[in-house]
Amino acid sequence: VQLVESGGGLVQPGGSLRLSCAASGFTFSSYNMNWHRQAPGKERELVAAITNTGSSTNYADSVKGRFSISRDNAKNTVYLQMNSLKPEDTAVYYCNAQGWDIFRRRVDYWGKGTLVTVSS
Repeated sequence: VQLVESGGGLVQPGGSLRLSCAASGFTFSSYNMNWHRQAPGKERELVAAITNTGSSTNYADSVKGRFSISRDNAKNTVYLQMNSLKPEDTAVYYCNAQGWDIFRRRVDYWGKGTLVTVSS
């Protein structure tokens, strides 16, 4: 199983970035997908979530109206479009796949993260 994030980098306040997470090794279309982030000295927080079919999304209040999560099940990829970025969005962003095994036990897979720095 692999989740590989890309698209992070340095951006000025007010700018945009698009993160991608390429998945392999599991049935991507059966898993809900989430983006989390962890800023220096802070706990990891859930930023955005999307159901396995893409029919429903959810966002943290801090990013509502600025971030958008989407997925392409044909490409086994989930995206996070980040607009109007603020310095407080600076963090390592992690991709997370959430599903269930045949015994109905929760299964979580994690990527290694990509760093987003918002600074002038």
